[in-house]
Amino acid sequence: MTSSENRRITDLGTLKAISHPLRMRLYRALFVARTATASQLAGQVDEAVSLVSYHLRKLADHGLVEEAEAQSADGRERWWQPSSYGFSIHEEDVRDAPELAAATVAFGRTVNAQRTEMHGRFLDERHTWPEAWRSAAMSSEWLPRLTAAELAELGAELDAVVRKYDERARAAEAAGETEGRENVAVHLFGFPYRG
Repeated sequence: MTSSENRRITDLGTLKAISHPLRMRLYRALFVARTATASQLAGQVDEAVSLVSYHLRKLADHGLVEEAEAQSADGRERWWQPSSYGFSIHEEDVRDAPELAAATVAFGRTVNAQRTEMHGRFLDERHTWPEAWRSAAMSSEWLPRLTAAELAELGAELDAVVRKYDERARAAEAAGETEGRENVAVHLFGFPYRG
């Protein structure tokens, strides 16, 4: 059963496991699908089923995904699901551990590259989406002057808002209300910068 809480990653092995670009893509695809087989995921990431199975097992070794209840009568299929609602990496867990800090940077770069690719794909394909989706899509930038405490508060509030919408959407889908729903990526960054 998928936990409703975020998994807090504090060890190097798990951080390295999720930093692998294909594993991160698989985790994201599985998070969106809720449950899936290696065959289904292989089609989404355009990789061999055997390779996808291998990487799913590696994610499972680190507790990031787990076996799910079978969704079909075919007993040969192995179903997977995320083991938690998501995961997080906290600065206080890595700041005194140089290897963890370096792995966090590598993870951040992997995720950022994939987010950039996702957004770029939307921009390239924007004209193929209906007008309602083109109008609803958003891209904003704000440049406020905040304290570290204010930035942390802002992040917590934005996280709560997005989670509220996600939970509402999951409940609607569970009730069979799938009409008009699409996967939506919401990427937020909040960081200090100079000049």
